[in-house]
Amino acid sequence: MTTTTDTLNSAAVATKANVYFDGKCVSHSLTLADGTKKSVGVILPSTLTFNTGAPEIMEGTAGSCEYLLAGTSEWVASGPGQKFNVPANSSFQIRVTGEPYSYICHFG
Repeated sequence: MTTTTDTLNSAAVATKANVYFDGKCVSHSLTLADGTKKSVGVILPSTLTFNTGAPEIMEGTAGSCEYLLAGTSEWVASGPGQKFNVPANSSFQIRVTGEPYSYICHFG
């Protein structure tokens, strides 16, 4: 069963957007009341490569994507309510081919 996070309560939101890849990925950084860091964003149709410092959990909230983790050879589909883990100090490719993919990135 898949579930999607609908609301992040008690969050401080950075009003300046993080814009990557000539606007193909736009996100906002959040800090929850307990200090937990997240970002909420959207990726437009494209194929992008991201590097990670901290471990990440990518949670789809709308649209769909395919991802390819570093060291793997098969693209994996992911949609609303589905999550995938990316290790620290690694990278992943993400491919969006239809409607924009909206996500929450959970850090740590």
